[in-house]
Amino acid sequence: MSNIPDYFGSLVFDDRVMKATLAADVYSSLRRTIDEGAQLDPEVADAVAVAMKDWAVAHGATHYTHWFQPLTGITAEKHDSFISPSPDGGVIMYFSGKELIKGEPDASSFPSGGIRATFEARGYTAWDPTSYAFIKGKTLCIPTAFCSYGGEALDKKTPLLRSMDALNRQALRILRLFGNDTVKCVRSSVGPEQEYFLITKEMYDKRPDLRFTGRTLFGVKPPKGQEMDDHYFGAIKPRVLEYMEDLNEELWKLGILAKTEHNEVAPAQHELAPIYSTTNIATDHNQLTMEIMQKVAERHGLVCLLHEKPFDGVNGSGKHNNWSISTDTGVNLLSPGETPYDNAQFLLFLCAVIKAVDDYQDLLRISVATAGNDHRLGANEAPPAVVSMFLGDELNAVLEAIESDTPYKGVEKTTMKLGVDVLPTFSRDTTDRNRTSPFAFTGNKFEFRMVGSSDSIACANVMLNTAVAESLRIYADRLEAADDFKTALGEMIKKTIKDHKKIIFNGNGYDDAWIEEATEKRGLLNYRTTPDCLPHLLDKKNVDMLTSHGVYTLTELRSRYEIILENYCKTVTIEANTMSGMARTQIAPAVEAYSAELAGSVAAKRAVDPSIECAYETALVRKLSGLLDGIAEAADALDAAVSEIDSKGEIGDEANYIRDVVIARMADLRRVCDEAETVTSKKYWPFPSYADLLFSVR
Repeated sequence: MSNIPDYFGSLVFDDRVMKATLAADVYSSLRRTIDEGAQLDPEVADAVAVAMKDWAVAHGATHYTHWFQPLTGITAEKHDSFISPSPDGGVIMYFSGKELIKGEPDASSFPSGGIRATFEARGYTAWDPTSYAFIKGKTLCIPTAFCSYGGEALDKKTPLLRSMDALNRQALRILRLFGNDTVKCVRSSVGPEQEYFLITKEMYDKRPDLRFTGRTLFGVKPPKGQEMDDHYFGAIKPRVLEYMEDLNEELWKLGILAKTEHNEVAPAQHELAPIYSTTNIATDHNQLTMEIMQKVAERHGLVCLLHEKPFDGVNGSGKHNNWSISTDTGVNLLSPGETPYDNAQFLLFLCAVIKAVDDYQDLLRISVATAGNDHRLGANEAPPAVVSMFLGDELNAVLEAIESDTPYKGVEKTTMKLGVDVLPTFSRDTTDRNRTSPFAFTGNKFEFRMVGSSDSIACANVMLNTAVAESLRIYADRLEAADDFKTALGEMIKKTIKDHKKIIFNGNGYDDAWIEEATEKRGLLNYRTTPDCLPHLLDKKNVDMLTSHGVYTLTELRSRYEIILENYCKTVTIEANTMSGMARTQIAPAVEAYSAELAGSVAAKRAVDPSIECAYETALVRKLSGLLDGIAEAADALDAAVSEIDSKGEIGDEANYIRDVVIARMADLRRVCDEAETVTSKKYWPFPSYADLLFSVR
């Protein structure tokens, strides 16, 4: 396909299709539901269902599904055909408004954190008209929310939609105070940059750790990794380029605005970035993107790895969540304009974000907490686990001038001259970029860099939207009650800067001195692992804030606490069992076989000449024998640690035990196995090395 505009969105029941297939009054009513949150008319649902079915069948669809995002981290779907029996013994293709609006999956078979018992099966999916339906294969996929029989949210979409509503309500209050009565809606928008690795399917199939856990549990760093900085933005290899071209085509047909592709820092690592969409649609699209990336990779004999840290000692993969807020009239509320010092509306929204990040830094850390991401946060390719904000020179100077009541002198525009006449001159940005900051301002948006590559962006944006909504609520309450709006506004901005400037840091987030300063001097939080941060989800201040905006109920928050910690425990337990199995059934036999070969060689040589010392072989056999003993001892210790997990009682105690004991035993086993790899003949080593994996795609 060469003409992109002709096929872009061709598999999406989007606004173009709705306008062409729906009656004018039906289309107008549906648009009011989508744009303004108006109640959906059942008769409109019937009309939409018929048009949606006819369009889908014309594009080869035979089934439909309510496509939803349960708390498994991936999407779910149950396919039903459009066929319905006709009186003459045949079938007709039928789809009703009732089927469009509601589905009934088994709620007890998905994670619920105690909300649903095994015998309590009924759950509901409800059509989300704000996210367009699409065709995947021969199935019409209808984006839906998922809830229990009691109405509790069992998915990631429902709290996200609630958080967007909360942000909209509070932002509109602020805009009305500034005299803006024309804006009907304020939406958060996101552009998630997706990092990933590509390796060959042949290599992947030979690694049980990759197949069972998504990451390598053993492996020695290759002689050459990312030290030369020659992979980042380098020429894309032909096989990878073919994959990217195929991927783009599939994404574009689904209306996903894939825009930028390039090699990332690590060997075999790449990145895909889309154009911004509203947060709900961006979340749906990112889930689809991850699924399609993996499917397209299979066509090319490749495997797409989305784990946050698939290779130890090599850069991991994140998902940079570029977040902003805009009005339905197209105004970006985080755009400073030419004179940010005089832009009071921008400064208030900026302060709302600063206050939100400082007040709820724990929730932002919790929103990205997974066993996989624990390996990445704090490494030299990712932000630290300490949450801070980067604003850059210009905004920092603006805030300092406001706090100190001194005139703002501005940041001088610098013209870049490269010393060659033929090259153009251009104005340098007034602010540099800071890739070490967890939460960096990048011109008219914030880049939240802590999200893991395999994770849904929903959780991070739920917390971000709601925390900012809380700041705006506090501001609106005070300003609406003020006698003098302008004076109260100035005082509030100044107070926010003074109270929350500790969260602002424009330096090197990788520096150990910063972590000490952040925690010891500024009092910022440093939750390094998932078990460290998760209990704070249920802190009173967090529960009060999230429930007051209607984003979660207390029951839903408790369920998330249980689900996330349970996922952490299960993930690490699977990794530990995989390690033990690989060490006992693959690594130890390989080391023993090589040792036997060496011992046989020594015996053969001495049979010819008993005076031959065979010092090298003898020393190596001794070393291998010692390593075999070490492998057995470390594997026994790991198995013993795993066997104790269930005895710890509460899920929080299990998670803490896994963090403190099981992971340490895993590290011990890896250490001795990796040492064995360095001295065992490649002929005997049972699976591909890091060098094989990272440099296998040509």
